[in-house]
Amino acid sequence: MGEHRPDGENFGATQNGGKGVRIRVSRWRGSFAAGWAVIFAGLHFFWALGGEVGLDVSSGERLANERPAWFVAGGLWGVGLLCLIGAVVALGLRRRGVRGRRWHLLRLLGLAICVLLLFRGVLIEALLVLGVPAVGEVSAAQKFWTLAVWNPWFILGGVLFGLAVRSFSRGMVDRVGADTVATP
Repeated sequence: MGEHRPDGENFGATQNGGKGVRIRVSRWRGSFAAGWAVIFAGLHFFWALGGEVGLDVSSGERLANERPAWFVAGGLWGVGLLCLIGAVVALGLRRRGVRGRRWHLLRLLGLAICVLLLFRGVLIEALLVLGVPAVGEVSAAQKFWTLAVWNPWFILGGVLFGLAVRSFSRGMVDRVGADTVATP
C-alpha cells in the first residue's frame, strides 16, 4: 500500500484504481515553516495592538508596562512584519520549477532565516543556562518562560526553515538530474 523512496520525500501512498496518491513531505515542510512564522507574527501583532498575555515574560516587565514607541514600532509591529516576510519565503520554498537567481535568492533567504532563528534560540538558551550576566535584570519567571517556551520556539522555527530549504534544494537537484538524463 505505502511507497517509500530512499530520499524520504514521500510520506506515503495509497492505491486508488491503480493510481497512487502521494503526500510530498517537501511541500509540507515549507507549509509548516510558513505556519510557524504566521503564528509568531500574530502574537507580535496581538501585543502591538495592546495584548498583554505573555509580553512581560517575553520582553520584560519594564518594556511590557511602558511600551515605548520604538519598542511597539520595531519590536512588535516590525518583528510581526518580518515574520510575515518569512512566511512568504517559506511558501516560496514549497514551489517547484524555480530556477536561476530566484532559486538562489529563495534558498539564501531561507537559509539565513534558519541560521538566525537557530543562533538566537541556542545562544540565549546557553547564556541563560550558564548564568551569564545579562544586560539588565531577568526575572525568574522571564528566565523560566524563555528557557521553556521562547528559545525552543525559535529553535523549532530554525529547524522548520532548515528542513524547508533542504527539501527545496534537494528538489532542484532532483530536477536537474532528471533534466540531464537522456530519454530513449
